[in-house]
Amino acid sequence: MRYCLNCGAESPSEPCDLCGFTEQLAALVFRRRLVYITAIFLLGTVAFLPATQSYPPLDLDSMLVFLGVVAAVTLGLAIVLDLRARRGYPLEALRRIFRGLLPLPWVLSALLFVNGRFDHTAPDVAVARVVSKFTMPGLVRPHRLIVRSWRENERLERLPVDEDDYARFRPGDVVEVRVAPGAAGIPWVYSVLRH
Repeated sequence: MRYCLNCGAESPSEPCDLCGFTEQLAALVFRRRLVYITAIFLLGTVAFLPATQSYPPLDLDSMLVFLGVVAAVTLGLAIVLDLRARRGYPLEALRRIFRGLLPLPWVLSALLFVNGRFDHTAPDVAVARVVSKFTMPGLVRPHRLIVRSWRENERLERLPVDEDDYARFRPGDVVEVRVAPGAAGIPWVYSVLRH
């Protein structure tokens, strides 16, 4: 059984009774939309990075892993949608899941920005000892100070810091970490100072 790639009608005539598209035109429009929508999603994942630099959340690494998994699932769905479209299989269920995942990086970026920008509460102060530090190669080069955790059920904290703080602190230094609670309830690193 064939389905119209534009409107999803079963066994469409040529042209489709519901949308008026021929099979070739529906395939062209479907693939063009798929590419545009995927590009918008990828721009959202890129927009996530400046939001994490301005107001770095305390659990940034787990957020990056989550966003990476979402990106892999979304790109995998785009590939599966294209393959199913070429074979004439129904697409509506996968199409809805795909479209539901698209705004997620944009929502996360906006949430992190609002969380830090509109947080007017005084930050909490915690004292911790630097265990080690690391930076990753690449264009963005994120810098992390690894300190002993002050929170319950956590052993270590990976604090996102800028390049100056990364160069200033050494393993063994005692630092004062100021953590703001966040307007949306996501704790973020306000500053890291020498104790």
